[in-house]
Amino acid sequence: MITLNFPTFDVRTRKQNKRTLIFDGVRKKYVVLTAEEWVRQHLIHYLINEKGYPASLISVETPLKYARVDKRSDVLVYDRNGKPLMLAECKAPEVAISRKVFEQVAIYNLVISAHCIVVTNGLQHFCLMTDIENSETYFLNELPDYGKLITKN
Repeated sequence: MITLNFPTFDVRTRKQNKRTLIFDGVRKKYVVLTAEEWVRQHLIHYLINEKGYPASLISVETPLKYARVDKRSDVLVYDRNGKPLMLAECKAPEVAISRKVFEQVAIYNLVISAHCIVVTNGLQHFCLMTDIENSETYFLNELPDYGKLITKN
């Protein structure tokens, strides 16, 4: 797999029926290792190990319904009261972060209502914060630590 713009971590993989699986510590199971999953696992490890996000408050591939269509959010982070804080959309490294990707995550966020949105392909990362009180949305230079995110909420 390609080297991403995230810190490395101890990757646990195994082979099964000619497929490579990677261990997802949040879901507590091995999942098929795709390019998008590679990015998702790096993001999750970064959030937990570098930014202080509690693993117990992270949900992966959470089902949601928009306009009667079943969708799944890649990574969803909650506060300690179960309210969504961050919605992250992961793409494979070869997928450009385009307006279409931002529109996709914005549609998901109409259902979820997280104050922080992250879009990454593992090489580029974008983080947007919404200030509900002032009706403003702005980009951050980096993903916030969990402690800073919950105080902005």
